[in-house]
Amino acid sequence: MNESPFPPLPDLSDAERVAQARALAQRLAMRRTCRAFADTPVPREVIEQAIAAAGTAPSGANHQPWHFVAISDPATKRAIRLAAEEEERDFYAHRASEEWLGALAPLGTDPDKPFLEIAPWLIVCFAQRKGGIEEDGRMTNYYVTESVGIACGMLLATLNEAGLATLTHTPSPMGFLREICGRPEHEKPLMIVVAGLPSAEAAVPDHALRKKGLSRIASWI
Repeated sequence: MNESPFPPLPDLSDAERVAQARALAQRLAMRRTCRAFADTPVPREVIEQAIAAAGTAPSGANHQPWHFVAISDPATKRAIRLAAEEEERDFYAHRASEEWLGALAPLGTDPDKPFLEIAPWLIVCFAQRKGGIEEDGRMTNYYVTESVGIACGMLLATLNEAGLATLTHTPSPMGFLREICGRPEHEKPLMIVVAGLPSAEAAVPDHALRKKGLSRIASWI
């Protein structure tokens, strides 16, 4: 097995490590889901760098089982919006339980998704069930959902660092995204990451500001 030296890490004191972690935590805590975007253009290079950062995420057997389709083309965004809203109307009218609809009510969501057309970028995140690092379409990939989930988290964090608002949109089912984006059958669409600048009317529901504190999300043994 060939190996390379572990890359050097910053030489920090304990106090500096705490400060660095706190500063990043505070910046990430400012990330909020946005449902009202401006159509202000965002340079492609920003999206490229965010996807490149996502591509460094850890993955099962280092197979990197993800593919990101970045969309700025208005016609493609329009097609995605129409297909997504069709699924959303069926979800709200027939498939969602009363409990589920009750959970969504404080967020004010509904079947209309204009942000899918207005925001300058949609990033469709696909999970590759097969392919391996060579993407041959045959080799089994491992821990796919976990791996792609980590990559999407890094994508969101990088977009936030770049000063962009984001939204994770998950219409169900999402098979239409595979067809619109021209991706193979062994890839499963997991989410659409909407990215851009917030509109002047953008607001955050009070419910979305309620975050569990550290004492509730962590245990120390």
